[in-house]
Amino acid sequence: MKTLSFLLFGAILALTGCNRPAATENMSPAAHVSWSRNATIYEVNIRQYTPQGTFKAFEQELPRLQKMGVDILWLMPINPLGVKNRKGSLGSYYSVSDYLAVNPEYGTKQDFIDVVKKAHELGMKVIIDWVANHTSWDNKLIENHPDWYKKDSSGKIAPPVPDWSDVAALDFSQPALREYMTDALLYWIKEADIDGYRCDVAGMLPVSFWNEAIPKLKQAKPVFMLAEEEKPKMHDTGYFDATYSWQLYHIMNQIAQKKKTADKIDSLFVVENKEYPADAFRMRFTSNHDENSWNGTEYERLGEGARTFAVLTFTFPGIPLVYSGQESALNKRLRFFDKDTIPWGGYPLESFYTSLMQLKKNNNLIASGDSSGQFIKVPTSNDKAVYAFLRKKDAKQLFVILNLSETDQTLTLNGSDFAGKYKELFTGQIREFTGGDKITLSPWQYLVYE
Repeated sequence: MKTLSFLLFGAILALTGCNRPAATENMSPAAHVSWSRNATIYEVNIRQYTPQGTFKAFEQELPRLQKMGVDILWLMPINPLGVKNRKGSLGSYYSVSDYLAVNPEYGTKQDFIDVVKKAHELGMKVIIDWVANHTSWDNKLIENHPDWYKKDSSGKIAPPVPDWSDVAALDFSQPALREYMTDALLYWIKEADIDGYRCDVAGMLPVSFWNEAIPKLKQAKPVFMLAEEEKPKMHDTGYFDATYSWQLYHIMNQIAQKKKTADKIDSLFVVENKEYPADAFRMRFTSNHDENSWNGTEYERLGEGARTFAVLTFTFPGIPLVYSGQESALNKRLRFFDKDTIPWGGYPLESFYTSLMQLKKNNNLIASGDSSGQFIKVPTSNDKAVYAFLRKKDAKQLFVILNLSETDQTLTLNGSDFAGKYKELFTGQIREFTGGDKITLSPWQYLVYE
């Protein structure tokens, strides 16, 4: 078990790490692919990304994303969508009518394969969204295998939850369904050479299914697996590489809305250190397709602190996520069931996210799941408003100072672990800290010292 200590509490977190084999090597099913360690995930909403909403139109964006530093492209579901009981004009992205086909609205199967191939040529990986928990009401499985579905008290096929009336829940107590779904997952690895999956509502399925299926996927190809779930049990076998970090997401929202103070992040860190394996990847984010559409844009929730919290997601232990349009300061809730193209209007935050992605890519101090370094909480004279920490490994250090408040802060940085000469990531300014330094921060100011 890791040991956590904060200078604030008189302790230091020592993260225990190991070297992982390259993705081309024969790997244990529990091993992380090496290319994921310094990766940024970028979620792609094909429907809303371009006016055309197609694979071919999105393919033109790949060089721009590669230049920014995107490593893993997560494409929302690529499969055809159901018509029966559909919500809205186009339906939910997560109402799949055929697991072995491509949504014709996006293009052809070959168009999708071309996107994967082009991404690979540019050095990026591609994972796709997989909706194993439920299908559309007109999926052929309902007619051919009604026994594969959950039933209500009257014996009728039922949705997973009442509000999800456009989908029907699958029953994973059925061995034949498990075999079918595993084969379908393998299909896209073999047919399109994809690099893994983001597994929708993964926690609603029995963990035993994933424990059976994922090793078979990793035998076919070393893949990256992201679970839409936060429970530590998803990491018990190590087969899932990453899980959602909703707790940090909610804490950031609450800090921005003055419902919590900056020091509450420490409590989360203590819990994660205790409950999760040392090299579990926790996915950090300020937005994604669900949060944007249902709970508000990052600017609705985080206000002027949106960029500051984005810096936290990249420098705090974990793997960062950027959602489609965030580099364009997207401040619009995209409709979930209809066409609603992202209003790009230029890329005002492209340089900002490029700096963070390149930092993640090139600085092993913040490699995901690497516990061979240290995370040291740097106490200040006002920890209610300012969150400061040090990432340290051998002779290298990364010093992050975040004003998580809407007011100016003049304070003292206590201790001396951070002493040294640094270059600030965004401004290029050189500064030397000696310990016990005084510093003045403007509202929501962020400083990242290498």
